Amino acid sequence: PPFQNAELGKRAPRWIRDNEVTMCMKCKEPFNALTRRRHHCRACGHVVCWKCSDYKAHLEYDGNKLNKVCKDCYHVITGCTDSEEKKKKGILEIESAEVSGNSVICSFLQYMEKSKPWQKAWCVIPKQEALVLYMYGAPQDVKALATIPLLGYTVDDTPRSADLPHSFKLTQSKSVHSFAADNEELKQKWLKVIHLAVKGETPECQNE
Repeated sequence: PPFQNAELGKRAPRWIRDNEVTMCMKCKEPFNALTRRRHHCRACGHVVCWKCSDYKAHLEYDGNKLNKVCKDCYHVITGCTDSEEKKKKGILEIESAEVSGNSVICSFLQYMEKSKPWQKAWCVIPKQEALVLYMYGAPQDVKALATIPLLGYTVDDTPRSADLPHSFKLTQSKSVHSFAADNEELKQKWLKVIHLAVKGETPECQNE
């Protein structure tokens, strides 16, 4: 109802608890292993995925400070329309073909997180964001499944017996990402790029 819209940002919302939902309350995207980050809209209190929380608006109840809000509240509070928002594509909305064609390196890698089974992912490090690893389900996907900002990760390139042969791990405090290439040559190409990226250095292009 419209009267609620009028109150948006003027009063602190009741937060829906994380465990009350299994999917984003805006785009209905399920919260799975890769997209498990849940965010709260500071205006309506809904639990949303990172894509739908990629907006900021000044909220009256918080001294007009900029707060994370969902897309709907953003439109209501700022009065901005969709055409303006098209310009502000979310980070994962970059199409794979677009970044692959202009990347430092891209190829299929096997990916494993925690004790889940290995899965094939199309991995890309784009030239314009050479410190971020994008993971797609397939080379033509229009949306990435996940991104890993490489800066600050530790690289461990000695596979354990349980790992696939040409594997390496990226670790940072509690998060561990395991990757495996199809052959040693490809693994070394990736490591060359990643070793630089984790130190914040821009790698040379590895794409022949």
